[in-house]
Amino acid sequence: QVQLVESGGGLVQAGGSLRLSCAASGRILSINVMGWYRQAPGKQRELVAGITSGGSTNYADSVKGRFTISRDNAKNTVYLQMNSLKPEDTAVYYCNYKVSGIVAWGQGTQVTVSS
Repeated sequence: QVQLVESGGGLVQAGGSLRLSCAASGRILSINVMGWYRQAPGKQRELVAGITSGGSTNYADSVKGRFTISRDNAKNTVYLQMNSLKPEDTAVYYCNYKVSGIVAWGQGTQVTVSS
């Protein structure tokens, strides 16, 4: 089993920045994909950004140029640097781990951006 623990959410004004962290533990396979999803009230969960263990990244169009995903494989930790935050970025952000059909989710961390 894989456990994911997120941290770094909070309340920030529009234009501000936050950095989310997600630490993975348990039966971690070296080749995997980790990412961040978010879910706003009344909306479906959506992919924000993903990163492979080799460092390849992908982003939702809505966050390109503002968010940066990175990872430290030695620490089994993935980060999401969020800059130029907008009120529409308000959501619960979830960390995700995927490999060979195994999927794990974190408990989520709230990000609230005030206008």
